[in-house]
Amino acid sequence: MQYFAIQRIIGLLLMIFSVTQLPPVLVSLIYNDGALHAFLVTFMVTVITGLVLWVPVSRSRKELRLRDGFIVVVAFWTVLGLFGSLPLALSEQVTISVTDSIFESISGLTTTGATVLTNIDTLPKSILYYRQQLQWLGGMGIVVLAVAIMPMLGIGGMQLYRAETPGPMKDSKLTPRLTETAKALWYIYLTLTILCGLGYWVAGMTVFDAIAHSFATVSIGGFSTHDASMAYFIDKPLIEITAIIFMFISGINFALHFTSWRNRSIKAYFMDAEFKTYLFLLLVAIVISTSYLFYKNHFPTTNQTILNSIFQVVSIGTTTGFTTQQYHLWPGFLPVMLLFLSFVGGCAGSTGGGMKVIRFLLLFKQGMREVMRVIHPNAVLSIKVGNKPLQPRVIESVWGFFSVYVAIFSIMLLTLMFLGLDQVTAFSAVAACMNNLGPGLNEVGLNYASLDEHIKWILCFAMLLGRLEIFTLLVLLTPAFWKR
Repeated sequence: MQYFAIQRIIGLLLMIFSVTQLPPVLVSLIYNDGALHAFLVTFMVTVITGLVLWVPVSRSRKELRLRDGFIVVVAFWTVLGLFGSLPLALSEQVTISVTDSIFESISGLTTTGATVLTNIDTLPKSILYYRQQLQWLGGMGIVVLAVAIMPMLGIGGMQLYRAETPGPMKDSKLTPRLTETAKALWYIYLTLTILCGLGYWVAGMTVFDAIAHSFATVSIGGFSTHDASMAYFIDKPLIEITAIIFMFISGINFALHFTSWRNRSIKAYFMDAEFKTYLFLLLVAIVISTSYLFYKNHFPTTNQTILNSIFQVVSIGTTTGFTTQQYHLWPGFLPVMLLFLSFVGGCAGSTGGGMKVIRFLLLFKQGMREVMRVIHPNAVLSIKVGNKPLQPRVIESVWGFFSVYVAIFSIMLLTLMFLGLDQVTAFSAVAACMNNLGPGLNEVGLNYASLDEHIKWILCFAMLLGRLEIFTLLVLLTPAFWKR
């Protein structure tokens, strides 16, 4: 282990993160909302801590190994969650506990969107902005941002990239140089954010709300500046349509966006098996949801039925978590169906949560292969994605991920029920946090404020597991990882 190199990187990244306290400072000055002190103190504490960590080992130039990369990623996300909670804990206008502050911070950084705050409309503008900014930074991953400037840090970044990027196939790069890959991802991410913000503004949002919600939309986070979430803009359907478009786009593998932009063609999307599965699942869920809502006469008009159905399916399916309706109160099986859709989540390489569409596709193909083996025991059958056969190692990793996911999910579910939650609340809370979705069912349909502090700590762990796709975090808990 290159402990000095790890300490140096964490110190540098903390100093970088301290700079993110300055935009909220500006917002606080503009609106004179009284929260300035909290952000200034956080800035000073963060930058000083970063310096204290960095200065003693600043001359260390050893190359990070793969195991070091995992430590940096996990340690930084944990430390970032703690430091990110400081403005919420220090602000006099936000009266929540330390546990709630950390929960809100980790929820933002992991783009989960589960909130413990109530009366959001009355909070200072700078706090509202800060919550959205946390999600925007977490969306693509602040570690990937650091990889983009690795030449400044003086170390290689492939170890961090492999530990941070989502999906089962982590070694593909958009460009030959890793730093250029990270920069390309951020250029796409920033462009989508600007376009989304402009779309919201044209559709009728204020400039502040447009910026704030563009952060949460492109990051697939789901925080809002209003208690009613997107229902606050229910009289402006163009806002809902804009949200649907950008939630859908953000749930797609960013490598496809890059390829289409570079080739000036959209053919790459329709040649990609994962994208076609992603589109198919959303369309099927929309048809089922719309048909059942029509059958139950849940909404007074056809337009309301169609728009609300499409919005909630895309929002929950991509794990964004915006709501225009209290979907957990929808009739029949729909709330559970939408929650199950979040288990699939977005595409690998997107800002979405869940197990990822590619894993769902490979599990389905593996299941069909086993059926064919029963019929043709001696046949040699391979699993293909995009007409390319996959290595057995990829299929094994998918099955390993799925089995560990189910085991951890079950343990957390039983633990939450042991601590007093009913079955539906416990199941949906674990699902919403591990899938980085946000809103659940029953007691956590609107927010998580009423939950016991012990439960919130467990759910914080679930959010980190989901954001880091389980193995990145669990590998640090295995004795073999620490052996030479």
